[in-house]
Amino acid sequence: MGKQKALMDKLVRTFQIRHMLLRQALAECLGTLILMMFGCGTVAQLVLSGGSHGVFLTVNFAFGFAATLGIMVSGQEANRTPTVTFALCLLGREPWRKFHVFFLFQTLGAFLGSGIIFGMYFGEGNLEMFFDDKCPNNNNSFSSCHNATAGIFATYPSKHLTLVNEFFDQMIGMAALIMCILAIVDPYNNPIHRGLETFTVGFVVLVIGLSMGFNPARDPYLLPWLAGVARAYSYWFFVPIFAPFIGVVVGMTVYQLMVGYHVEGEAREKREEEEKEEQEVMLKLSSLYNQGERLSA
Repeated sequence: MGKQKALMDKLVRTFQIRHMLLRQALAECLGTLILMMFGCGTVAQLVLSGGSHGVFLTVNFAFGFAATLGIMVSGQEANRTPTVTFALCLLGREPWRKFHVFFLFQTLGAFLGSGIIFGMYFGEGNLEMFFDDKCPNNNNSFSSCHNATAGIFATYPSKHLTLVNEFFDQMIGMAALIMCILAIVDPYNNPIHRGLETFTVGFVVLVIGLSMGFNPARDPYLLPWLAGVARAYSYWFFVPIFAPFIGVVVGMTVYQLMVGYHVEGEAREKREEEEKEEQEVMLKLSSLYNQGERLSA
């Protein structure tokens, strides 16, 4: 037992990383990997089983719980997606130097999580192709053919939606997510008890998935790109990559203008009043002390 403990202590000292930003980035990578592995795994079960192992509801529950587990694994202050990190940087709550590092590691985590699911099913005749060449109109085969599997790893539009519809879908979904997350982490607006934030964020992801069919942390098209199908829908993949960042700006602006600035302003005014009262009390005590010294003299 003693030798084992000594060995474990040696491993801790050997592999401990003291660079805080790198430690946080590795945690973000692992948290995003957990999210994508569980989320895409549920979608893969549903698609490849022909609907016998899951339904639309189970997919959204899986992504909601996966978001919670990803945050729990990576830490209480985890961002988990580049868009959330972008929002916090815009608000000045995170330094901009974090954005580039987190973006890289979060994207890597999403790719690895999706790759694990790809590897689990590859070779069984399921994921050897991302879409079926025999399907009519390959540009729409993702939504019209039961063999289509690209949608397991990335978001593709339904055949009845236009590019504009999908753009607003992605933008509004992310705006709603950011508004809710900002409310959850806002210390001035009904702060949630520590430890419950992770479950609340997962609940938000679940609600958005059920209402909009939007999963805000899908693999940013690395797997489909490698498979050569990113050009589908006239290079539609630009929409879910860039529209969420616009949604971040919209959601953050709406929340701050309608709630954030007001509650923060009230808290600042209250703090200033308390500081002013403390100064007045200190001045009165100092005046009484000086009067007492003069009388004693």
